[in-house]
Amino acid sequence: MELLFVALAGAILGLGARYLLPHRHTHGSVLIPALGVSVACILWVALTWAGLKWNGGWIWWITLLGTAAIVVIADLVIGRVRTSHDDKLLHTLAKGAVAR
Repeated sequence: MELLFVALAGAILGLGARYLLPHRHTHGSVLIPALGVSVACILWVALTWAGLKWNGGWIWWITLLGTAAIVVIADLVIGRVRTSHDDKLLHTLAKGAVAR
């Protein structure tokens, strides 16, 4: 049951990152929330295997803060890389255009 709450928290953190950070027009609407769910679940399971108890506070703090950090970094990196590639492609395509 806790994994369900962790997945929901990851989705909420991903949605927050999607709509609060710039460059949201450069990637799909579900990419960052799905990344948030995946990262939160993977962190939770890894910390559970490491021996942290699910009813302790540390597992929650580490999972939620780690998910928030990874989602923010991923959103910013994806946005910058995609914008850079789009600009290069536009420049390449514009070379063949005929000026009128």
